[in-house]
Amino acid sequence: MLIPLTRETFQELIPAVATGAQYKYFWGKPPDFLRRMLISAVAVVFLVVLYNFAGSDVGPLVLITGLIAGLYWLWGPILWASLRNAECRKYKYCGFWQGRVLDIYITDEVTSQEETVNQKGQLVIVDNLEPRINLEVGDKTGFTTTLTAPLQKIHQGIVPGQAALMLIMSNQEDLGRIAKVSDIYIPSREVWVSDYPYLRKDVFIEMSEQIKKGRKKDRDRDNSTKKRSPADY
Repeated sequence: MLIPLTRETFQELIPAVATGAQYKYFWGKPPDFLRRMLISAVAVVFLVVLYNFAGSDVGPLVLITGLIAGLYWLWGPILWASLRNAECRKYKYCGFWQGRVLDIYITDEVTSQEETVNQKGQLVIVDNLEPRINLEVGDKTGFTTTLTAPLQKIHQGIVPGQAALMLIMSNQEDLGRIAKVSDIYIPSREVWVSDYPYLRKDVFIEMSEQIKKGRKKDRDRDNSTKKRSPADY
């Protein structure tokens, strides 16, 4: 099932400014935070040096710029999440897609490498591996796609055959060529599979429930029409 959505709905599902979940994603781990702090500190030091060379004429500009740069560690995740959202919002059209889980398998992905020395004094490079879930979904038209995301305990209940919902994006009005897909929602388990939380989950779930109710009403109306005999007209 593929239902085209309006531009307004698209922009509501993927907002221009980062959501809380998206901010948390780009906040990252302690090394990511320390990296932003280092960038903020270097920027402030550079501006102080610039002020000493340029004099008080650029004082107000340096002060404002310094405040902004010094708080990069705080607003940086908003910037990067908003840019990530903009990559999706550039597509002209989107649609609500429902299919099925076709396959699910686990792989390991190298997230980082560390250099260490073994007992013989030799330099050894150790790969830090992260288990990833690979979720393949598809529909009756033959369309299939695979989403890879960090493995979580809540993914244990996902099995082939379950309904899968997501947002698809395209530059074609008929959505004939799908350029990008969002995170995937498994309604029977109330579980999300995503590497990056593109969607506002509350809005997407509410929309999917409305679509489900609308389809049920259509089926009931069709069944009622079929049960009526010609003499009833």
